[in-house]
Amino acid sequence: MTSATDDAGDPATGVDPEGPLAALAPGPGELEQMIAARTREYRIAKGLTMTSLAQRVGMSKAMLSKIENAQTSCSLSVLSRLAAALEIPVTALFRGIDSDREAVFTPAGHGAEIVRRGSNVGHLYRMLGQLRGQGKRLEPLLCTLTEASEVFPLFQHPGTEFIYMLDGVMRYVHGEARYELHAGDSLIFDGEGPHGPEELVELPITFLTVTGYGHMPDGV
Repeated sequence: MTSATDDAGDPATGVDPEGPLAALAPGPGELEQMIAARTREYRIAKGLTMTSLAQRVGMSKAMLSKIENAQTSCSLSVLSRLAAALEIPVTALFRGIDSDREAVFTPAGHGAEIVRRGSNVGHLYRMLGQLRGQGKRLEPLLCTLTEASEVFPLFQHPGTEFIYMLDGVMRYVHGEARYELHAGDSLIFDGEGPHGPEELVELPITFLTVTGYGHMPDGV
C-alpha cells in the first residue's frame, strides 16, 4: 500500500523524484544560480550598486550579496520585492532556466538549396540556418540571380525583410518605390508590400535576404 507521504513526492517541490515531471525540475542549486545571474545582470544594467539595490528591496547588503552569489534560496516575497526594485516582471529572474539556447553553424558554401516562390523564375536560394520551434521564424537566405533568372516584382509575405547586396546590380521595387542596389547597399521593408527585382542590371547578382516573421506558426 502506498502511503500519503509517498504520493506527495518531494515535500519541498511536490514533484515525485522518479515521476515524469522530475526531468523538468531544475537541478540542485540551478534555480539559485539563475536568480543570482539575472539579479546581478539587471542590477548592473540599471546602474545600481549593491547598497542602493539592497535599500530599494529593504534588505541588508549582506543578504543581497548572498543572493547574487547563489548562497541562499529566495522566498516568493523576496523575489517579488527584488523584481519590483529592478522594475522587471518576476519571471525575468528565471529567464533561461527552462530551455537550452540553440545555435546553428553553416560552413561557407554548405547552405542547403531550397525551393521558394522565385524558384520557378530561376532564383536560386540557399538556407543559411534556422532555429527550431515556434516563435523562432528568422529566415536567412543567400539568393543568386543569373542569366537564367527572370524578374518578378510581385513577391508578398508576412513579416519584415532585409536585403544586403553582395555582388552585381539590380533595380528593386517595393510598392511604388524603386531602388538601384549595388554591392554594399541594403534595403529593409514590410513584406506585405509587393516587392522584387524589376531589372537585372549587372549579372551575376548575389544578395543576402533575412526575413523576420515574428511569432508565426511553423507552417507559414
